[in-house]
Amino acid sequence: MAMIRSLKGRGAVSSPPPRFDRQHGIAIDDGWSAEPPPDSIATLVQPEPARTIISRNDSPDIGFSQSINPYRGCEHGCVYCLAGDTTITMADGSAKPLASLERGDAILGTVRHGHYRRYATTRVLAHWRTVKPAWRVTLADGTQLIASADHRFLTERGWKFVAASGSSRPRLTVNNSLLGFGRLPQIDKCETVSAKRGYLTGVIRGDGHLKVYSYRREGRASGDQHRFRLALIDSEPLVRTASWLGEFGVPTTHFAFSAELPGRRAMSAIRCSANASVASITCLVKWPERADRDWQRGFIGGIFDAEGSFSQGILRIGNTDSRIISELIEALGAFGFDTALESVSRGDHKPMRYVRIRGGLTQSLRFFRLFDPCIARKRSIAGAAVKSRADLRVVAIEPLPGARELFDITTGTGDFIANGVVSHNCYARPSHAYMGLSPGLDFETKLFFKAGAAERLAEELSKPRYVPRPIMLGANTDPYQPVEKRLRVTRSILEMLQKYQHPVSIVTKGALIVRDLDLLGALAQRRLAGVMVSLTTLDDDLKRHLEPRAASPAARLAVIRRLHAAGVPVGTLIAPVIPGLTDHELERLLEAAAEAGARCAGYAVLRLPHELGGLFRDWLATHYPERARHVMSRVHSIRGGRDNDPQFGSRMRGSGVDAALLRKRFELATRRLGLDARFGFELDTSLFRPPPADDPQLSLGW
Repeated sequence: MAMIRSLKGRGAVSSPPPRFDRQHGIAIDDGWSAEPPPDSIATLVQPEPARTIISRNDSPDIGFSQSINPYRGCEHGCVYCLAGDTTITMADGSAKPLASLERGDAILGTVRHGHYRRYATTRVLAHWRTVKPAWRVTLADGTQLIASADHRFLTERGWKFVAASGSSRPRLTVNNSLLGFGRLPQIDKCETVSAKRGYLTGVIRGDGHLKVYSYRREGRASGDQHRFRLALIDSEPLVRTASWLGEFGVPTTHFAFSAELPGRRAMSAIRCSANASVASITCLVKWPERADRDWQRGFIGGIFDAEGSFSQGILRIGNTDSRIISELIEALGAFGFDTALESVSRGDHKPMRYVRIRGGLTQSLRFFRLFDPCIARKRSIAGAAVKSRADLRVVAIEPLPGARELFDITTGTGDFIANGVVSHNCYARPSHAYMGLSPGLDFETKLFFKAGAAERLAEELSKPRYVPRPIMLGANTDPYQPVEKRLRVTRSILEMLQKYQHPVSIVTKGALIVRDLDLLGALAQRRLAGVMVSLTTLDDDLKRHLEPRAASPAARLAVIRRLHAAGVPVGTLIAPVIPGLTDHELERLLEAAAEAGARCAGYAVLRLPHELGGLFRDWLATHYPERARHVMSRVHSIRGGRDNDPQFGSRMRGSGVDAALLRKRFELATRRLGLDARFGFELDTSLFRPPPADDPQLSLGW
């Protein structure tokens, strides 16, 4: 399914795809908070048998001929988290059980704008289930959450795991307060005959035209004309009204009421003109002598579709008819809503009177679930601040006996709303097509590591025909994934290279590399090591979509400073440069890297080989729909009208006028900043000494 391909914003095809939390020691920003990374999930990590450890290439576009990839795939971080009956808030404010979600569903997540977090519409990109031990978290408002120990919720002090797991990771404690709007009642849809009559009364009296015109007509006893028309911008209430009128025996026809004009949207309408039909509608929308609760539910939903609005957290319904206003206030009061009545003078016209719902976002969401208006855009709470008066303090955290079936999802924002609180989602990331791994669940749920990598490397270095050339770590996937903290595959490779004085260069996005400053510093003293730190953007909001769990721009610049201070030659790789999205930052990225201590720089433009064209389009449609067409047009301008150019010599930098302009900007900026405009370093191969035949490393097996 196309939606899973946009998983976590995999537009960064020309830099290592895994996006991870980083080791302590450098400020970490995974798009949400500066917390330590979760423990690796050992059951998902498995050794990869390989006949060789060193990969070789002869591409003229790549500044190295040898590379080692300690890891294949991406550490998923999936924590299969919540019980299947957990209520998930959909994009329109309605609710759906977690177990019933499907890929592509529009749900509610959150994004950070500056210092504030706001709700945002996102998509379900993937959905999993498993069986594992579970915990019950109880909140002061009565909400209960059934989750695994590894699941995280957003608190007033950042993301916290449900329970500790043999580590110092932050965990929930009693009196922590979760963020969200709190528990909302589960309310069934009401589609009784009375509710449908109430809805028709609200929508038709609110915005319909229903009238009989009487006049004399020559040759006829009566010239009466019967007219019903309902014209709206949104189609949903037209469809619902036509359907329910049909159930009452009133057929209608659909027509275009007015065309779209500058500053005005197009309107559609339904109508009928038969005497019997208009008479039936007139009867249907009469005020009842005594309104029951079903009629009131329907009426409020109908009048909101006709005359209501929800904007900037304010829900209100306006009309000039005093009977409509009084019926509305009475009905809302019957369901426990606190309202305020406001009046706006309109000169010679009747004053517009507005009924406003008090109680903030929680009451607005209860309104939508209870009265079920059908205009989706009016129900969206996207943009509303994540704040609430609900008492979401944790009052109890307790393990449950046995194991339970639990579910988790991946979303475009990295989170979702579970039982009214902000919940971290599972991370699933596809790789580059050229890695030969599926972009679907196979790659998302498995991480392979080069078991015995150091020993196999020693074997290759000892071969009589081996010619020493700098080895690149991080050519395909970042060598500093979270599991590296435990497995130390990358460090073991560096130790072996140092032992035999073999040159090495590294490309990384992360902060764990500072753990190995002792090795890198010693190698650098003999011109045997250099590091390229990948930068994509300085925009934290864009970074959260493009590289949701990679280290923040500030953290990567801090890595450059640490490496530079330790005497390790360091540069920056600006990649991927996305035309129409990140290309305007080129000079600023180079300036920031140079100021931090980078001494060389390279860049690569966005590549979309094979299925990645579809992946990137889905990602754009999810996060930047208003810019999608422009960005793809710019991509095509540097790729000869196609998504991708596989030709050597142009695939990394592009071709055409736009590519030439980007190349010129890069050259001017690097010259001005004193940066060496090339990828990599001049490393010394003359110091290499191959392992002796009796080296005990060579006798170690896999």
